[in-house]
Amino acid sequence: MEEYGLDSITNLIKNEIKTRYKSVRKFSEVSGIPYSTLTNALTKGIGGTAYDTVVKICKLLDIKQACDSDVVLFNEQFHEIYSMLSELDEAGLHTVETILKVEHLRCKESTNSLSVRAFNGIGYAQKSSGESKCEIK
Repeated sequence: MEEYGLDSITNLIKNEIKTRYKSVRKFSEVSGIPYSTLTNALTKGIGGTAYDTVVKICKLLDIKQACDSDVVLFNEQFHEIYSMLSELDEAGLHTVETILKVEHLRCKESTNSLSVRAFNGIGYAQKSSGESKCEIK
């Protein structure tokens, strides 16, 4: 029986290894974790891997767990975005939040009837019928 979120954590680790190290073998060399241990964990799921190994993998990949079901990747890009966000005034925060909500809905919704009001009513993002991308009108 799989634990909640196991696949998403394993996939996050796989993607980060691929992005940062290009291969599991290279990550194995850098981390000192045996290649067979890594391939087994990434094939069968990280949930069956020794705790110390999981902690080492996560530290090397800057993956932190905020609570039981939330896994957050605190990489350089995250820190850069957070730094910029913390310097915004109230209007800037409102703008970023509005754009983030529009983009989140655009990516989350799969129907052609998406209509999201944004920019304080000045414009809106709407999927055109029959098209798969959003347009700003």
